[in-house]
Amino acid sequence: MHEMVKGGNVGLASLSEDIGSVLMSLSWGSPTGEGDADVSVLLLTGDGKVRSDGDFYFYNNPVAADGSVQLLGKAPTADGSEDRITFDLTAIPAGVEQIVVAASRYESARFSELQDLRLTLADGSGESLLRFSIDDPGEVSALLFGEFYRRGGDWKFRAIGQGYESGLAGVATDFGVDIDDDADVEAAPDAESESEVEGATEVRTAEAVAAIPAQPPSPAVESVPEVSEASEVATAARPARPRTAKKKVTLPKVAKKSLAENDSWRRARLFPASALKSDHERETRATSVLLSVMAQVPEFGRRLTAAFGAPVGRMETFTEVTLPNGESPRRPDGVIRVERAGKLWTALVETKTNGNPLKPDQVQAYADIAARRGYEAVITLSNDVELEGSPLVEVKLDGRRKNKVALWHLSWAEVAHQAQMLIRHEGVGNAAHAWLLQELLHYLQHENSGCHGFQNMGRSWVPVRNAIDAETLCQGDPRAVEVVESWERLVRQVCLRLGGELGEKVLPVQRAKRGTDPASRRAALADRLCVDGRLDAELRIEGTPGVLALCADLRTGKLRTSIEIAAPDQGYPLSWAKRLIRRLAEAPADLHVEAVLEGQTGGGPRGTLERLRPEPADILPKNGAQITGFRLSLFRGMGNTRGTAESGFIRSVDESVDRFHASVVVHLDGGRSTRSRRPVEA
Repeated sequence: MHEMVKGGNVGLASLSEDIGSVLMSLSWGSPTGEGDADVSVLLLTGDGKVRSDGDFYFYNNPVAADGSVQLLGKAPTADGSEDRITFDLTAIPAGVEQIVVAASRYESARFSELQDLRLTLADGSGESLLRFSIDDPGEVSALLFGEFYRRGGDWKFRAIGQGYESGLAGVATDFGVDIDDDADVEAAPDAESESEVEGATEVRTAEAVAAIPAQPPSPAVESVPEVSEASEVATAARPARPRTAKKKVTLPKVAKKSLAENDSWRRARLFPASALKSDHERETRATSVLLSVMAQVPEFGRRLTAAFGAPVGRMETFTEVTLPNGESPRRPDGVIRVERAGKLWTALVETKTNGNPLKPDQVQAYADIAARRGYEAVITLSNDVELEGSPLVEVKLDGRRKNKVALWHLSWAEVAHQAQMLIRHEGVGNAAHAWLLQELLHYLQHENSGCHGFQNMGRSWVPVRNAIDAETLCQGDPRAVEVVESWERLVRQVCLRLGGELGEKVLPVQRAKRGTDPASRRAALADRLCVDGRLDAELRIEGTPGVLALCADLRTGKLRTSIEIAAPDQGYPLSWAKRLIRRLAEAPADLHVEAVLEGQTGGGPRGTLERLRPEPADILPKNGAQITGFRLSLFRGMGNTRGTAESGFIRSVDESVDRFHASVVVHLDGGRSTRSRRPVEA
């Protein structure tokens, strides 16, 4: 891997032959696990300015219409998370000479508060090309990490590392983005299409977020009646934002009243699942349904394949394909082909449903076939969630071959997450595409589809729980490591599901030191499980005032969901307590409220919300100790079985997180992000 220094540059062609599509990752760490930033990309002409505001890509405008730039959002890593961006350099318009990659923090946050700022670049096969670390970013709220630029028809990369005190607004203004201070920008129907709405996508600079007043939404605009479930779009006037070009179709949260005579009538579905009888039928149907929707909905197909190195182009998908393999031909579950400029990108797809594991010999055979035939990738798809440092299958890839085959994995939970993000929050090109994604999502969520995501805590779950009860579980037991890995998979799936429902970034927080080997980190967590009998996790939900903590105590059989919020900077403790109790007026009566005291790890006075409502002063310490915050917690019994049966552990975790967020977190200040990507609904 090529190590870059500030101001250095390198030609991409000298690093790899496969630079048509590249994947860039920006990462950073935080001592508290809560620090974060947002990435942005600007396409510039030779004079260093954008051609229009549409050349500015960030959290409210994440994808270029031609697919040349796509912000994929955050992905969990062993160290925490990283922001990923794909660039199809062959699709960058001829008039664009530079591509600047930046990141910005919000309000008063500075990059000096973050650690290990790093940019990495990988080619289409996933092989790392270069890395650039920024050691001293300074007291800035925006930072230019680097840029691509053209020289003699080839692309080069320059490491920049330059900061901006003026934040995202300063970056945008410097490169010619129009910061619009007029509030009267409303959506209007496009004269050329009934299914698209022209308008200003909601975009806010980091500095303007806190000052934006609440505005009533403008009237919704309905599309064709037959697909009205997928057609309501509304916008609201917002001050101080860079303008973007076009609003996309999303689905309303509340479905229209059914015309059925009674509840026994079932709505006709494009992809029925109730008649499926065997695992083979489920795998065949799921593969065909997914690949067909990917080919018909460009935003969705591109979303799923961009991180795998696929270029932007015409996509076709196939099932029931037979490929030569000596005397025993192989039949992968599916094939994805993308054509661009006369060149083909091809991936073989191997699918598993209903919790069935991937078979290493099968995947190895497909990797060998792909290498011989010049295909670029093998994509595995199952209910399992892959972890860094713990691959689902061990496959040997021959690095000596000129054509490098990349092995990628998707979980069905990730597929459902991406579909939900598009149809509920970010939007697609027209109402028919939104309806197709809705049908796909309904199929994936059907109880008979076999595509429900991570569903089983594994064979070590029950023995480990029994050993904890009997106090016979010893440190170093490999079964404890298996349980820790299953717990991590479950937490990541919870993040995907909740993020799709909220339209916000939801990520697991890793407290381990950056750079820690994933296997060593999980071994340490397994040893802690043996000692205290607990599984712990933290979720960072964008826009919430604290980190949601989840603890499964295997000794007591209790699940605890909690959040710690900081005390206000001004005012009196009694006023803080009264204000908090008022905000929690609709929270469950069994919510535990605890005062967090300065210098004390054990916590301070506590009580249930039912007891504190008439007497908020009971939460105050009698000795006058300084209150630094409040911890809110809900408890429930933990399921006994390892799966998602009525008493299942996975089901109890899902329900605990959902209940806590819906009944507690949403009532707190910042419980909904002011930087939401979601359109305002009428």
